[in-house]
Amino acid sequence: MSETILESDGLYHVYESKAEDGNVVALRGLHINMKAGEAIAVVGPSGSGKSTLMKCLGGLMKPSAGSVSLAGKNMTRLKGKELVELRQKTVSFIFQEGNLLPNLNARDNVAQPLRHQGVSSKKALSLADAMLDRLGMVHRARALPSMLSGGEQQRVAIARALITRPRLILADEPTGALDPVTSREVLALFKDLHENDGVSFLLVTHSKEVASFANRSLELRDGRFVAEHGESIDVEDLSKDRELIIDETGTVTLPPDLLVRLGGAGRYTVGNVASGYLSLQGESVEAMGKMELAQFCPACKHEYLDSDEQMCPSCGSSRPMVEIET
Repeated sequence: MSETILESDGLYHVYESKAEDGNVVALRGLHINMKAGEAIAVVGPSGSGKSTLMKCLGGLMKPSAGSVSLAGKNMTRLKGKELVELRQKTVSFIFQEGNLLPNLNARDNVAQPLRHQGVSSKKALSLADAMLDRLGMVHRARALPSMLSGGEQQRVAIARALITRPRLILADEPTGALDPVTSREVLALFKDLHENDGVSFLLVTHSKEVASFANRSLELRDGRFVAEHGESIDVEDLSKDRELIIDETGTVTLPPDLLVRLGGAGRYTVGNVASGYLSLQGESVEAMGKMELAQFCPACKHEYLDSDEQMCPSCGSSRPMVEIET
């Protein structure tokens, strides 16, 4: 069995506030067990706690309660230099905003993490040029961030995250600032790193296309995981009996792990009542869909046939991805 690269246990985070509504509970007892080489997508609406979760998992923010272990070491007990060294050896971050250093050009931004690890400036810059070339940005190597478009800044930020050859990448909306074609190029690079180099990914995203890259997805709402989709998830595979609590009003309370397995809150059909057993079939239960390039242009109806073109040759529109039945 693969080793665990990232694990959280009973993770809570509370933002203190003097406002009338009081403190905000962003994370509510989250558990994650991520194996080395696995790709997980965390999906959910704005305000559900996704970015807070990623910062806590990466050691950028200390949780209010619970623990986070990275490569077998409890990060919540590490301080200062020990924590920095563990992060440098293991994990890289990709943020939607890019967060490039404004006074350094693209190649210096990419080379900077290697310099922090003691790599000579000459070797760091050479490796930075190679990574920028891999991401189609070597021609902009000497440009300052202010001279780059949002998409170009994001590609530089991704190059910087990859330059240290991390075991784990934590990415918050990694393709949010990119056009559809560039987004797919970046996802193809992620897939190559995942499948051929064994890099683990935890992606926070709104995008179905990005989520479909992952082995499994966790749906986050109001600081709780309410559903899990993807590989090795079978809603019929309930290995032992569960206790249900029904109060005087008829409200049924399910154990949290069972609710996650069923697919979370939603509308359910009840069957087999006469037999003394209840069978629940949820409309919300669905597998995480796979994505493929659309066969027709949505703008002019051009048919792509067997072509893998990214732009419509008739009207110039970006070719979308569509979800397919599996």
